[in-house]
Amino acid sequence: MIQTIQTTPYADQKMGTAGLRKKSKVVMQKYYIENFVQSIFDVIGNLKGKTYVLGGDGRFYNDIAIQKIIKMAAANGVSKLVIGQNGFLSTPASSNIILKNKLDGGFVLSASHNPGGENGDFGIKYANQSGGQCPSSTSEEIYKHTLNIKEFKICDAPDIDLSKLGHQELCGMEIEIIDPVIDYVKMMEDIFDFNAIKQLFAKGFTMRFDAMNAVTGPYAQRIFEDILGANKGSVVNAIPLPDFGGLHPDPNLLYAKELINLMFSDQSPDFGAANDGDGDRNMILGHNFFVTPSDSLAILTDNYKLIPAYKNGIFGVAKSAATSTAVGRVAKAHNIGYYEVPTGWKYFVNLMDSNRITFCGEESFGTGSSHIREKDGIWAVLFWLNIIAATGKSVEQITREHWQKYGRSYYMRFDFEGISTDVADKLMADLEAKLPSLNGKSFENYHISNAAPFIYNDPVDHSSTKNGLIIKFADGSRIVYRLSGTGSSGATLRVYLEKYDTKNLNGDPLKMLENILEIALNIAEVQTRTGKQHADVIT
Repeated sequence: MIQTIQTTPYADQKMGTAGLRKKSKVVMQKYYIENFVQSIFDVIGNLKGKTYVLGGDGRFYNDIAIQKIIKMAAANGVSKLVIGQNGFLSTPASSNIILKNKLDGGFVLSASHNPGGENGDFGIKYANQSGGQCPSSTSEEIYKHTLNIKEFKICDAPDIDLSKLGHQELCGMEIEIIDPVIDYVKMMEDIFDFNAIKQLFAKGFTMRFDAMNAVTGPYAQRIFEDILGANKGSVVNAIPLPDFGGLHPDPNLLYAKELINLMFSDQSPDFGAANDGDGDRNMILGHNFFVTPSDSLAILTDNYKLIPAYKNGIFGVAKSAATSTAVGRVAKAHNIGYYEVPTGWKYFVNLMDSNRITFCGEESFGTGSSHIREKDGIWAVLFWLNIIAATGKSVEQITREHWQKYGRSYYMRFDFEGISTDVADKLMADLEAKLPSLNGKSFENYHISNAAPFIYNDPVDHSSTKNGLIIKFADGSRIVYRLSGTGSSGATLRVYLEKYDTKNLNGDPLKMLENILEIALNIAEVQTRTGKQHADVIT
């Protein structure tokens, strides 16, 4: 029943910061999935006796790819697969299953916040036994293997019925189909004060959670409505769809329009939140109020003692270099460890495993803790609900009191999408070469104190990673430039702006940052080099 099939390599199977992401039609090419998955199996090696988790966000082509992976796993000697019912499994839930059951790793089929459908995007993440994304050294080895692959192994067998809970077998490999929600719910109950949150809803507190027709709909309904008692219908867009119902499953001010319009209306509930395609990103809103991911990380860290699982203390906190410095001020006040890492969740894993940090986050709407090795959207939402239940304060009141205590980092991100890779690479290379000459220069009232590439030296494995370019000003303001690794085609230039203020706490972020934006665009010659006069996405 095991077949060995000859194949030819594809040259474009290099993983980005969160696995392999490509257009769906690219992945649908003959043996494209097979080549990539076989390369992973070959690099892992010694598969006999190993168990992996498998699932995805339900996007287009997930069902076909999952069946391929099942048959290839069996043919390559994997002993067991644990699969989410109907192929559904959020990224946080998969990490939990790996850690809880001490599995050998897993495969999550998702392109996260990227759109789905036949004309959308497809992705595969490979996690190792830590429950987190494989390290760069492993992904590089897998990529090199894809360039020379000549054959793959697969079982010639009927498809597995993924709707049926329980145990099955394929080509001698055990398959266990599980309810993807049960273990995750138990984990959340062990972290947060569910009784306090239940009392909050019992008193009439209202919320709206937008699952964006993605994987966390069933998780959210079970937790927020069935267990915590939020009004039925509080969770919307709750059924995972292959094309996300035409929505772009990225929880930000641009794509979560339905939720934004509601929260900034007279009919607004007390609290609003959204998750992305695979459930690892989150957006937090109050009535007429948006919380930036950078501020959210800082506020959660400042209030950790309100959460049962963390009340006895946390090790520390880390952020991506592009995220605002707000959480750094909190870490200093609490005298806990503080780290800046490159963009990519895998850089947090060593810090978690070595007990250097408990919390971590990125400006791209990702927040999490060491309960798993991935960011976790519902975890962040429950954290906020727990703070609200414990303090009796609104989202806006909590945030404004935080600014009064620590000052405010006005912060925004400007994305220039679909740039030719050659143009983007040359822009960054020329800008890096220019940085030394910028030190000490002034632009209007902004004096550059330091301009240099961001270089991260991992304190655990002692690896060194360069990720982005940072210009720091004497007043604490910053410009960060980097190329995104989460797109499926072309290049995205991201320009991050930050201005720190302790006096004017009520300004409009775009107005407060307009001078720094002009400086940033001029220094990098963004408009002349890319032909774009304005950012495609502003968050």
